[in-house]
Amino acid sequence: MSPLPEILFAIPRNPILAVGLPVGLGMASGFFSSPRSGKRTEKWYESMVSPPGVPPRAAFPTVWTALYGMMGYASHLAVKSFDAAATPDGTAKADNALQLYYAQLALNLLWSPIFFGSQSPKIALVNIVALTATAAKWALDMSDIYTTPISANWLTVPYLAWLGYATYLNAGYALLNWERPGDKRI
Repeated sequence: MSPLPEILFAIPRNPILAVGLPVGLGMASGFFSSPRSGKRTEKWYESMVSPPGVPPRAAFPTVWTALYGMMGYASHLAVKSFDAAATPDGTAKADNALQLYYAQLALNLLWSPIFFGSQSPKIALVNIVALTATAAKWALDMSDIYTTPISANWLTVPYLAWLGYATYLNAGYALLNWERPGDKRI
């Protein structure tokens, strides 16, 4: 029996809900903690030394919406695999993939409030490293459970690439602004 509540299986069974959940939660997380959510946060962010290669702000909502949609659809394929599993091993693999999906989604949703809301790039760096490792394990587990013309693990590749880039950016902000007066400390 899975440690996940049944509702966490029910949501991704519907592809619209599977995609809508991470997109909606991601938008809410970004809206309430982005630099534009308050003058204090925007002033703090604008005063930071930026690492090389920071994209324009407009890129983030576009990229994240697409990535959240792909990860949500991958969760739909994982629950389809869970439902269709012919062996206990197949069910266990799909269940594990769903657990990792929700774990990485939770870590992902925490990043913006930590980085922007708490103004803690160093703590956010710890979070994003854990997120990237969890998402990588999730992607590997997805390759074991479902194969179609659009394999679920291929939907995770752009997400992992972006997480690598985001980890670089977060590390850059943390290192370049390590001793700023007034910033939150670890």
